Amino acid sequence: MTDSIIVQYVGFQNKAAAREYTFAVREAPSEPLQYTLSIANEAFVSHLARYQDAPEICLLRLNRELATYANHPPTTDFCITDAELASYHEARKPKPQRSFQKRTDD
Repeated sequence: MTDSIIVQYVGFQNKAAAREYTFAVREAPSEPLQYTLSIANEAFVSHLARYQDAPEICLLRLNRELATYANHPPTTDFCITDAELASYHEARKPKPQRSFQKRTDD
């Protein structure tokens, strides 16, 4: 039988230099561990991140860490980098529409 994990978004706190997003991760039957992921306030001011996207950005990073370390990352605090924010933004850009040209046979 495989133990499943449950990841729950707890909330965020505004700090002087960053917003800290907290998640509780429970791997049955143990008690939940709390993970904190930070995004620098400057990222929001410079439009690298949107407030409404921040929990998802953090969740994606946390899921990568959990997968990499078999649900047991060596730390419980992570900082989201500008590169991760750029990658998130790039992955969600609308794809350019392809123009189709009618093919004519000569």
